[in-house]
Amino acid sequence: MTNGSGDGILGFWTRAVAMPDAPAKPLITFDWYRGFLQFLIDTNSAGWFSYIIVGGELAIGIGLILGAFVGVAAAGGLMMNMAFLLAGTTSTNPVLAILGVLLILAWKNAGYIGLDRYFLPLLGTPWRQSRPKQAALTAAAATG
Repeated sequence: MTNGSGDGILGFWTRAVAMPDAPAKPLITFDWYRGFLQFLIDTNSAGWFSYIIVGGELAIGIGLILGAFVGVAAAGGLMMNMAFLLAGTTSTNPVLAILGVLLILAWKNAGYIGLDRYFLPLLGTPWRQSRPKQAALTAAAATG
């Protein structure tokens, strides 16, 4: 259990911005991202930023599991994934980034299975979804 000090993310940031001796190459290729992480380190942002990361991960996971706002959840997941990729971490992140893009592209179809089936019509999506068969049969019987 952590005390919310952000030690884990601070260690990750510190290793990511480190400049190794030549001929080794730094983990971060882009100077603007190294500057951003260095700014977060210098301003002691690890404590509050760790809560943003955990909250974002929970929101993304719950959204994808329940099928609620799948496109937004997938876009958030892709954004978090890109942050790790920009910091030089690979692992499964490239595969997860591709899956995130596919989920974003398929967000309309995601509305046929999860809670988006009910949320998206309430928000006024620009397309019509087919109603569940039972509701369609009930509506047809009422008019016929």
